[in-house]
Amino acid sequence: MRRVGVTDYDAGERRRTANSAATAFASGARTHRAGSKTIMRRTPSMLRLLSVALLAMVALAGCVTPIGGGGGPAPTTSAAPSPAGPTGSPSAGPTQAPDPSSGPNPGVTPVPTLTSAPVTTAPVTTAPGATPSAAPVPTPPGSTDPPVGTVAKGASTWYFDKIAPSMTDAGVSWFYTWGAAPERIAAPAGVEFVPMIWGPGSVTPQTLATVKANGRTLLGFNEPDLRGQADMPVQTALDLWPQLEATGMRLGSPAPAAGAADPNSWFGQFMAGAAQRGYKVDFIALHWYGSDFDPTRATSQLRAYIQDVYDRYHLPIWLTEYSLMNFSTSPATVPSAEGQAAFVTASTAMLESLPFVERYAWFAFPANPDSRTGLYDESGQPTPAGVAYRAAGR
Repeated sequence: MRRVGVTDYDAGERRRTANSAATAFASGARTHRAGSKTIMRRTPSMLRLLSVALLAMVALAGCVTPIGGGGGPAPTTSAAPSPAGPTGSPSAGPTQAPDPSSGPNPGVTPVPTLTSAPVTTAPVTTAPGATPSAAPVPTPPGSTDPPVGTVAKGASTWYFDKIAPSMTDAGVSWFYTWGAAPERIAAPAGVEFVPMIWGPGSVTPQTLATVKANGRTLLGFNEPDLRGQADMPVQTALDLWPQLEATGMRLGSPAPAAGAADPNSWFGQFMAGAAQRGYKVDFIALHWYGSDFDPTRATSQLRAYIQDVYDRYHLPIWLTEYSLMNFSTSPATVPSAEGQAAFVTASTAMLESLPFVERYAWFAFPANPDSRTGLYDESGQPTPAGVAYRAAGR
C-alpha cells in the first residue's frame, strides 16, 4: 500500500482490482502448511514468577543467594520505525526525492488508501469454541526469538493530531510512515522510528542519507509486485539493492503484496537473485489482507502464510501491514467493528506466540470516517479494534 498527498487522497489512488485482490488473497487463503509448529514466547512476567518461586525455595533452605534481574522491554533486535495502512488524511511530511511509482504527486510519502469505493460492512461469523492457534511449546535453542522483554507491536501510521498519545495508549514500541522520515510525528520516548525506501525514485543520495539519519533499520521497497505501488521489475530492484545495503543499516526485504512463499513469484525471484549475487537481506517484510471474516479461520490463514514464508527462507518476519479487508468485491467490504476487533485479538495472540515474528503492525493507526480498519480516531479515542490492539502483548 502507499501513501498519497492530502489533495490526492481520493478515489482511484489506491484501488485494488478484483484480479489483483484475487492474487493477494490467494496467499492468505491457504490453510495447510508443512512442518509448522507453535512456539511460546518467553515474557518478563513469566521470568519474574520463576524468579520469585526460586527465591522462596532457596530461602526455605536457609541459603538465599541474590539473583540478578533484567530490565524492562528492549527494542526488537535492532529494529527501527515502520509501516502504514489503507485510509486516512495524510499530511505533508519531509520532502523526498520524486518516485516514479508514487502516482500523480511524486515525492509524497507513500501510503495506502481505500477511498476508491465506499467501504461497507459485512456480517462476521465465529466458529464456536475454536482456538486461533495450537498449544505453545518451549522455544528451541538458536531460534530467532527477539530478546526477552521486547515488544513486537508497532504502528503503521501517517500524521494526525493525536498520534503520539495514541501510540502511548496502544503500547507500541516502533512505528513507520512509509517514508524516509517520521513526518511531523514526535514519537513518545522509547518508540522507535523505522524508515523506508518506498520505490525506485527514492534511491537517491539525499533520501539514503535521510534514512541513515532517522533510524537503525531500513525497510525495503513497498509492494514492488503490485501496479500502483512501487511496481518495478525484479531486475531493477536487484540492481538498486546494493545502494540500500551501503547504508550499513539492518535491512528488510521488499514487502510483497502477495505470494512470498512462491519461488516463482516476484518475491521468490528477488530472493533467488539476491542469493546469487550475495546480497544482504536481514529479515522479511510481509503484507497480508484477509477476505475470510471469520476471526479463527482468518488467523489460521495468516499463520499458514507466515509459516510458509519462514519455512522457505528461515529469516525473521516483520508483518508490516495486515487486516481483514476484501478488495475483490465492489465496493470493498470489511467485517463489523466487533468482527475486526475479534480478529485483532486472535491474530495478535498468534503473532506474539511465534518466535520468528519480530514485529507486526496493523493497517493502520488512523481511523477515518470511511474505514473500519483504523485503530484510533482523530480525537485519540480507540475503536473496538484499537481497544483489542491496545491489549495485545501485555
